[in-house]
Amino acid sequence: MQGNEPTAALSRAGYDPDFLKVSVAPPQLDAALEDDAVPVDGAVIIPYTHFSLVMSRSRQFARWVGWNIDGSRMLLLSRSGINFTKDSRLPGDLQIGNELYQGNRLDRGHLARRSDLLWGEMDEAWQANRDSFFYTNIAPQMDDFNQSRQNGIWGMLENALYDLVDVQDLRASVFAGPVFHVQDWPYRNVPLPAEYWKLLAYRENGILKARAFLLTQDLDQLRAVLALDEFRVYQITLPELEDRTQLRFPKVLHDADDFSADSLVARQPLDSRSDIFW
Repeated sequence: MQGNEPTAALSRAGYDPDFLKVSVAPPQLDAALEDDAVPVDGAVIIPYTHFSLVMSRSRQFARWVGWNIDGSRMLLLSRSGINFTKDSRLPGDLQIGNELYQGNRLDRGHLARRSDLLWGEMDEAWQANRDSFFYTNIAPQMDDFNQSRQNGIWGMLENALYDLVDVQDLRASVFAGPVFHVQDWPYRNVPLPAEYWKLLAYRENGILKARAFLLTQDLDQLRAVLALDEFRVYQITLPELEDRTQLRFPKVLHDADDFSADSLVARQPLDSRSDIFW
């Protein structure tokens, strides 16, 4: 069960847009970004087990990752013996590897959470476990990223959804990724994303809902002595998410997003899970 190089053992169907019994297509890139996507076998959406992603040629990280969660079929599997590795289906120089993470406080952070992917038949879940460790699903995060002073809200968004909402069929579809800014500070010649986003889609009482979130991490400390960092988590609207990411989400998600708030500049960050508008 060890190792994670792509094989033909099981079909890698990737993100399923019909998982919620209503079609939720993945985001599309703005026209200006289309040439930045890295194709595999002629397609820019790269499939893995229970998730898919689009890679950025210029930034060498995923621009977005989309995955499905079946909470009724979850398994507990060890990560022991599974190494982070580059995906041989893509050129190695288009993936940031371990050279970024050695000797500092940067973690190799999963974009699609490993635990979210571990469902289905045993072989299927094991393959999802291994697939989650490809560097295509990894982005740099400070080592207290998921344990920020906002009570770890970012690392527990999916948990909070299942704890606080009567999610129909225990199913959710999630999209996430880094926000790329031209002013992102370079470290070891790699511009580090200072913001990350996540969108959760689920059904409650037959109604599709979508909720989007933004996390900002203060990387100023990385330039100095890697002291403790500031993290802020905000709930945002889909138009705000699109403006930040240059991604376009389908109308069905816009219709499912009924969150409204003051401008992000004036908005307060989330202090606890109870602040989330579901």
